[in-house]
Amino acid sequence: MKGALGAIVLFAVIMALVPVVTDSGVVLNFVMMALYATLIAQAWNLLGGFGGQFSFGHALFFGTGAYAQAIAQLQGGFNPWLALPLAVLASAAVGVFVGALSFRYGLKGSYFALVTLAFAEVFRIVALSVPFTGAGVGLMVPLKVGVANMQFASRAGYLYLVLALVVLALLVTLWFRHSRFGACLQAVRDNEDAARAIGVNPFRVKLGAIALSGAFMGAAGAVYVQVFQYIDPGIAYGAHTSVEALVGAIVGGMGTVWGPVVGAFALHLLADLTRNLFGELPGINMVIYGVVLILIVMFAPRGLTGVGHRVGALWRGFRSQDSEARRGD
Repeated sequence: MKGALGAIVLFAVIMALVPVVTDSGVVLNFVMMALYATLIAQAWNLLGGFGGQFSFGHALFFGTGAYAQAIAQLQGGFNPWLALPLAVLASAAVGVFVGALSFRYGLKGSYFALVTLAFAEVFRIVALSVPFTGAGVGLMVPLKVGVANMQFASRAGYLYLVLALVVLALLVTLWFRHSRFGACLQAVRDNEDAARAIGVNPFRVKLGAIALSGAFMGAAGAVYVQVFQYIDPGIAYGAHTSVEALVGAIVGGMGTVWGPVVGAFALHLLADLTRNLFGELPGINMVIYGVVLILIVMFAPRGLTGVGHRVGALWRGFRSQDSEARRGD
């Protein structure tokens, strides 16, 4: 536990030193967006990785948080810092609503995945139709640069904001690994009937997981609004965000603390390299994510972190054999 906490602190320090080491807008934007991808992947991992409840519509929570952040400022007159917790609570509430409907009737596996996808589409259609979301035009948050308005003069400020949320998500994930709640959630993931037989309430545990997952996804949506000052139904509830979240977690390693971090940074680096090679081809990122996902599922089902652990074990075995051979000589 202490070693894991130390690793999180080290990660936070390294990321926090990036703006100190360089003021390159390209580097800062890359790190900020990679951390943003980490946040949504970690949000999906809490439910999909630890809970085994695969969601194809996590954009539902992202879009809810984004719209709550924008509407609270534009129509409620809230300061962005006060709007952020409201956005998080709104997304968590949507998570509880969807979870209560789904888990109460025993939906899981592909059925749960399709339900989340359907809810995301329903919310997109509603956002296209009602006036307080700006309908198809969307909402634009006025540019008022200043820390008090959560609008920073450089990407460094947003980097620190997203980093704080990522560190919080890592701490919650670490708590999942070592807490009674996390143990119950993983028991439900592995065998729901067996978990129920030992006194675990699957409905309550999964409901808590989807609320936490939705909360972090909503925080990512709120930050997106502050960075780009605009949101519309296509961005808020589009499939791209859901795909990016689940692929980052699966590629890095589901049900682990560092898998989403590794997966998000690897995919973001790959996407940037591809963009430089092929330009802004429509849908190129989705193609890359699909190919990488297929390769990972086929050849490395435990993700990149699983590959790393396997390589480490092989190296330790090789070193051990080498040491024994030397002693024999």
